[in-house]
Amino acid sequence: MKLWFNLFTPDPQALLDFYQALLGLPEAVASRSPIYRALETADFQLGFNARPAYDLLGLPERAPALGSVPPVTAYCTFMLDTADAVSRCAERVAALGGRLIKPPYPTYYGQWQAVLADPQHNVFRLSALGLPAGVPTPAFPLPD
Repeated sequence: MKLWFNLFTPDPQALLDFYQALLGLPEAVASRSPIYRALETADFQLGFNARPAYDLLGLPERAPALGSVPPVTAYCTFMLDTADAVSRCAERVAALGGRLIKPPYPTYYGQWQAVLADPQHNVFRLSALGLPAGVPTPAFPLPD
């Protein structure tokens, strides 16, 4: 099975450019259309659909108002090879027009993770299995 995850966007090319520059992923050229761009690996395709896709999918009532910030209803996690790769990408995101929401941190499940937003406010995570040397695994955060 291969996962294809799509984001709605007013500018598919801009999001393709952002994620390609941040993560170094190749474009899925065969999938390109006037309203669609995508990045692809052997395991997944990350697609970017322009506004007309709402109508094509029978979702016109779900299209957000033009210029509004979409709510966070889903997010991608890109599993990178190393904690250092997570930290390097987190350092670069602002220069590419994105935003660092939560800097790299250790999770209770032993991953080094950062929470970011792309230039169109879609939230995503970068994560790697394992923690940098000397960083302990925190305890599970219990509610107060």
